[in-house]
Amino acid sequence: MNCFQRTGACAIILAFAPAAWSAGNEALSQVQQQYKQERAHCLSGQSHQDRATCLKEAQAAYQEGRRGALVNRSASSDFSKNAMARCEAQPTADRDACVQRITGAGSAQGSVKGGGVIRQTETKVQ
Repeated sequence: MNCFQRTGACAIILAFAPAAWSAGNEALSQVQQQYKQERAHCLSGQSHQDRATCLKEAQAAYQEGRRGALVNRSASSDFSKNAMARCEAQPTADRDACVQRITGAGSAQGSVKGGGVIRQTETKVQ
């Protein structure tokens, strides 16, 4: 039995095909737009890589994007997860203070540009 003999099933499949094609096409369009921007950045000489390396990286990202392998995740979420994982590696007695520091308690000084941020909390022992 082919698709023409099962018209009900074919009608359902064909009804959803444009939406699926459109969503896939939109994602591909975004990947192509991103590639064009990255390529232009490489050709402008403003990237901090030599032109050949920059173009190679842009092309590799484009190929991964076409495969759907690139995911736009929240960087701050990743940073928080990584920070919490680092606290888990601390001795049990120090974990709470570590979590407090990464969530903003205490004081902080320095900068990433300057070589690092030092976060400090004080715990009074009774």
